Amino acid sequence: MLLSYLKIAWKVLLRRKFFTFISLFGISFTLMVLLVVAAMFDHLVGAHAPETRINKMLFVNFMHVRWTGGGNQNSPPSYYLLDKFVRPLKTPEKVAVYSNFHSTPSYVGNNRLDLDLKYTDEVFWQVLDFTFHEGKPFSEGEVKSAARVAVINRATARKYFGTDQGVVGRTIEINQTNYRVQGVVENVPALRFSSYADVWVPLTTSPNDLQRVQLNGDYAAIIQVKSEADIPAVQAEFDQMMKRVPLPDPKNMKYMEMHAEPLLASFSRQLMNPFTDYASDGLTILFSILSGLALLFMMLPALNLVNINVSRIMERSSEIGVRKAFGATSRTLIGQFLVENIFLTAIGGLLGLLLAYGALQLIGGSQVLAYAHFELNWRIFGWALLVTLIFGVLSGVYPAFKMSRLQPVQALKGGSK
Repeated sequence: MLLSYLKIAWKVLLRRKFFTFISLFGISFTLMVLLVVAAMFDHLVGAHAPETRINKMLFVNFMHVRWTGGGNQNSPPSYYLLDKFVRPLKTPEKVAVYSNFHSTPSYVGNNRLDLDLKYTDEVFWQVLDFTFHEGKPFSEGEVKSAARVAVINRATARKYFGTDQGVVGRTIEINQTNYRVQGVVENVPALRFSSYADVWVPLTTSPNDLQRVQLNGDYAAIIQVKSEADIPAVQAEFDQMMKRVPLPDPKNMKYMEMHAEPLLASFSRQLMNPFTDYASDGLTILFSILSGLALLFMMLPALNLVNINVSRIMERSSEIGVRKAFGATSRTLIGQFLVENIFLTAIGGLLGLLLAYGALQLIGGSQVLAYAHFELNWRIFGWALLVTLIFGVLSGVYPAFKMSRLQPVQALKGGSK
């Protein structure tokens, strides 16, 4: 019986090729867009190397100052603030401090090579899970002694030395300063702002005065906790610590705040601040907006299916009337249309999956986003296909149900009465 329904469904799809094309295009295009967006979102905040232990990490990326005369100031914190107040916290397992990356010139012969340089401490290499192809990270002693050593990624090794093998111990010149290559790691996607760089060097080699007493600067921190259960305690200690940070300009500064949050929450607080005024991380609003957009976007193929299925079933009123005259039950007719809609949606889902795979390969290969490597999100694909299937089935079953309840004579007349 099922095989017969599938054969009929295939014949029906071939009978009206244009309608079939419109239906499949709506389903597959919608699923493709959802999968591409989900893959990019996962690429930005998911657990990927070197941020594989993201469930045990809290990020301190920026501070917010509210001025007494009105206005806000958002900026990365200073090394002084992180080193004096955040690093001594007792509940975290480890605290890594690093600078934001900046493009820095380097020269290979007469050719300029712009490399993104980041200054880090030795804990940075313990908290993050870098893949070393050769060599090792710099040590605590090398950070304290401001040793001129560097870890570079494979792309930089190829660009600068022409190979990514056997470059440990060789010298790389960055911003007119020579560094000895200490290790070569796998490329880190540019969207992983905390860990990404082309070259990492000890933060004590920074030309900036690390001991300068100031609150805003160009640094960030990753706090590693022993287990996820420790996160509330770490955040509570962090918040208490922030209350003890003296304001450098209490007359003009109303208050200052800084938070230790999971990666997605740290992004959300900055994106959603127009709606929350920094009172919360804004995750509820962010998820509501994303869910609403996704549902609205999925409604497009659903409405398309509704219209096409209604037209298709109405065209088949004669067929339904004949089948009812020969004893076909309402249950049999509804089951047939149910199989047809599932069959159509399954084909659209498969096409959407293939289109998403092709689109992600094109985006990754274009290098628009440096070192990007996108992966398909099967969970999102499953949910999107399920929702589309539900809409598709309902859109087909309801008119079929109405048609199946008509008398054969009425169905043969068109069934609209």
